[in-house]
Amino acid sequence: MKKILIVSHTMELGGAERALLGLLNNIDYEKYQVDLFLERHFGELLSAIPKEVNLLPEKAAYASMGVPFSQVVKNGQPAVAAGRFLGKKKAEKFINQKGYKSGADVFINYSHRYTYKAMPMISNEDYDLVISFLTPHYYALHKSKGKTKIAWIHTDYKAIETDVDSELQMWQGYDKIVSISTEVTKNFTEVFPSLKEKIVLVENMHPAQFIKSESEKFVPQDEMPDDGSVKLLSVGRYCVAKNFDNVPFICKELVEKHGINAKWYIVGYGTDEELIKNKIAEAGMEKRVILLGKKDNPYPYIKHCDFYIQPSRFEGNAVTVNEALILSKKVILTDYSTAHGQVQQGVDGVIVPLENSGCAKGIADYINDKEKQNKIQQNVSANDYSKSAEVEKIYSLMG
Repeated sequence: MKKILIVSHTMELGGAERALLGLLNNIDYEKYQVDLFLERHFGELLSAIPKEVNLLPEKAAYASMGVPFSQVVKNGQPAVAAGRFLGKKKAEKFINQKGYKSGADVFINYSHRYTYKAMPMISNEDYDLVISFLTPHYYALHKSKGKTKIAWIHTDYKAIETDVDSELQMWQGYDKIVSISTEVTKNFTEVFPSLKEKIVLVENMHPAQFIKSESEKFVPQDEMPDDGSVKLLSVGRYCVAKNFDNVPFICKELVEKHGINAKWYIVGYGTDEELIKNKIAEAGMEKRVILLGKKDNPYPYIKHCDFYIQPSRFEGNAVTVNEALILSKKVILTDYSTAHGQVQQGVDGVIVPLENSGCAKGIADYINDKEKQNKIQQNVSANDYSKSAEVEKIYSLMG
């Protein structure tokens, strides 16, 4: 039986984590032994890990990543603390030199780049395949043993500020690099042209039966009442990429300019929560844009909405869009660079302009076009969005 090691961060309710769950649910455990190593045994999806997966023990050094710096010292991890501190200072210097607006990706990259030497081996097993599922990929590269090592790309590299030279050294250590869409591949190879021959396309897999089963567990009638309004829903982290800070202004135009009686619900959590709340107040949309917060099970909310909307500034391949399609929902995406690789315009979804006014008009036009909705719904119902066959590509990498 061949052995696979998968390395990731936590099992929170993020898109990448749900894509990992999709992969785990599609592996043939009669042929493959799977060890899963998480930096921290944390997150709402922990209990959803298939029972066949061997979850490796948490290690204190790795658990000191992604937590407040003060906690690292309390955990008795001075080497990790020193690496994180050095990484932070180096990242700040690089970001200032480049004049980056955020540099969030640089901070994350450097935190791993300057701590991996302080980390123990993830496992002393020799694996046929090692999968590093989330960036940065230093740990699986340097702290595991495998005949073949692959790393995943989950984001649009043309849309983020990063240290290209530093990341190039990291990516070069892998035998193959998995891209989740042709658009992600195109943008990644424009940033890292020398890595083109390493790319393998493997679309996100989804646990369709799990999603459908979870969606039936309750009806969020109290939170999303059937009050005659059109129920719009978005799910995701409260961060720059998701563009939720513009939702109040889009919704305002929907209601006031286009006459749509809509309520826009947002399930999620994250650092931009106060910003979004402030924008809701600024737009006067307190009764129309409703933050539902973090939900252990977002699927009943998706099932209960009328339209699922992905209003993002940028994405790799939005997991929630495919989950909504699995639940046969009408989906609307903004025209971020990878949107056309995820849905076919007018076939299984609608893509609208990212700019607020154009976005509002596009949403309103689709809400008013019942014929178009029916046509798209028929197409969606006839398709399989689980992408379960993609797991064969993973097997093939082991030779």
